Amino acid sequence: MSYDSYLHRVRPGAPGSPILFVFHGTGGDENQFFDFGSRLLPGATVVSPRGDVSEHGAARFFRRKAEGVYDCDDLARATERMGEFIAANRERYESSTVLGLGFSNGANILANIMIEKPGLIEAGVLMHPLIPFQPAERKVAEKAHVLITAGERDPICPVPMTLELADYFKRQGDAVTLEWHTGGHEIRPNEIEAIKTFLAPYGGQA
Repeated sequence: MSYDSYLHRVRPGAPGSPILFVFHGTGGDENQFFDFGSRLLPGATVVSPRGDVSEHGAARFFRRKAEGVYDCDDLARATERMGEFIAANRERYESSTVLGLGFSNGANILANIMIEKPGLIEAGVLMHPLIPFQPAERKVAEKAHVLITAGERDPICPVPMTLELADYFKRQGDAVTLEWHTGGHEIRPNEIEAIKTFLAPYGGQA
């Protein structure tokens, strides 16, 4: 799979610097978090792909059958394709560390990559993720850093399912941080501050 297999924007950093992949939510595109990612990690290579699935004109990274009901075959396809895209860009830009940040549908594809391809992503920011199934336990010793941000009244991502996902990553030995706000499926300032703190060790602007 090629480094340009997805329509995407990229801002190359210095060879050897981290590479940050940013994943938009449903209906977003490669512009949604590109500037945000660039500000978070000024020295990093930033890659922002556009989802290759259209849901009534809204771009997504994998198909679903209904709200909260995933097409798991297409999720598996998308996970393989995106994993190859990430690996190809890591090699192309000679990146030392692979980081990810996603919101909603973008958080879901990132989460599934971290579940299915441990060791590919060193640290991932999952903003309002929803994994509505029980992932398989990890069979390798690879560990990651995970930040999950969520709303206590999010109608799309219920609190119990957010906690189940956090517990899953903890069981795999990952370092997990949870950041809540009192609202719904929107991004709030405390989430941004938590992301800055989380990415500071990788050259972020805390």
